[in-house]
Amino acid sequence: MTDGQRLFVGGAWVEPDGGYYPVTDPATEETVGWAPEASPEQAGAACAAAREAFGAWSRTEPEERAAVLARAAEIIRGRMGPYADLARAETGATTGTARAMQVGVAAARFRRYATVEPAEWAVPPQINEAGGGTSHALKAVGAGKAGVTGALAVRQPVGVVTCITSYNNPWANPAGKVAPALAMGNTVVVKPAPQDPLSVYRMAQALEAAGAPAGVVNVVSGRATDVGEAAVVSPDVDMVSFTGSTVVGRRIAEVCGRDMKRQLMELGGKGAAVVFDDADLGSAVAGIGTTFSFYSGQICTAPTRVLAQRGVYDRLVEQLAVYAGRLKVGDPREADTVVGPVISAEHRARVESYVELGRKEGATVVVGGERPPLERGFYVAPALLADCTNDMRVAREEIFGPVVTVIPFEEEDEGVALANDSDYGLIDYVWSGDVARAFRVARRLRAGGVGINTVGRNMEAPFGGFKKSGVGRDVGSYALHAYSEVQAIVWPG
Repeated sequence: MTDGQRLFVGGAWVEPDGGYYPVTDPATEETVGWAPEASPEQAGAACAAAREAFGAWSRTEPEERAAVLARAAEIIRGRMGPYADLARAETGATTGTARAMQVGVAAARFRRYATVEPAEWAVPPQINEAGGGTSHALKAVGAGKAGVTGALAVRQPVGVVTCITSYNNPWANPAGKVAPALAMGNTVVVKPAPQDPLSVYRMAQALEAAGAPAGVVNVVSGRATDVGEAAVVSPDVDMVSFTGSTVVGRRIAEVCGRDMKRQLMELGGKGAAVVFDDADLGSAVAGIGTTFSFYSGQICTAPTRVLAQRGVYDRLVEQLAVYAGRLKVGDPREADTVVGPVISAEHRARVESYVELGRKEGATVVVGGERPPLERGFYVAPALLADCTNDMRVAREEIFGPVVTVIPFEEEDEGVALANDSDYGLIDYVWSGDVARAFRVARRLRAGGVGINTVGRNMEAPFGGFKKSGVGRDVGSYALHAYSEVQAIVWPG
């Protein structure tokens, strides 16, 4: 096949050893394009190319690296239309989401890391007193005399970073890894999700056009697990940044552990939304309702597990049902569509099986869960499951679809205990008119982030999870820390 997408390895566009496979539009079930199937050997070659490029790139002035990222941001913004069209076709996201939250966020992240930040900071000097106060260890190395020992902490690049990205956002997710990694002087190998890799190759084209040297950015895709595995186990790789399921993250962590490779893991979530009696119900319903609409619930930060205090429980269930029932499910290209398809027929079947499981467990399916009367596409109507308990599988396992479960509670302590009774701890939410209580509860929640009366994000705030929701933090300056090692330089005063 001559019209398929080629791999990007060592600055060259390379024919894949494994041929090509179709990328399917989940809204129409038509073929969007043909993605390359790399071999494990080609993944290894990409890692080797990144290793070869690392020395020169890591020594490049930060301002020069920033200029490459800035140019990439402008190229992405300039091609917003075709890039968003492709993202929508690959993922099934609505046109507005594809433009603003996928391609738009990616451009913003490249622009964000085009700002040079200090990579070193002073450490308070250590004063060494002469005489009895000086340790035997200091005396042994000739430091027994009075004096000052100065120190500097320096952020150094980790090396070669393998970035394994998620299917729900093939622009913002890889940009959030690649941009800070490159800003710090690392080189990268990107293994995109097999469902929608074509957008990631467009990102590589933008970086190439922006002047990224050969080997600094490499992209290899494939459906076979051995491609990603090769990009993790390669001796040329120093760090793995992964976004995806906890099951896969555990496997990657095991492999990284053998060679002490650095890790950044953004894994699953089952976000608890604790809604108190005094909450603004309109705000709570709109925030929780994003689970139905935003990426059709295919997002780890969604408030999928609603814990409603008894005094507001019935009204909240009623209003959520009305909200879900009013959302238009359909073609993401149409301006009034709110809920698009899920990524594949297999995933649709998985989401539907969870709704049926909820019924069997004793939950009430208040609304949704059925297939809308559409001829094509992998659609699921937003589903609301009430009368749930926290031990139900639908309340404990990540469904990754437009499904919300609602669980009642009586007092604050019970709500907090239920929220924390989870394997996950990515982002939780609190809705309350009592700001003091909201902050008090937020501090008690075992989650990497807590939204108070909002599902909004501050894009400079650290992002990551407790428990099985991940390891490490990124976003803003925290991403620069994530993609760097800290080196201490010490000298006598």
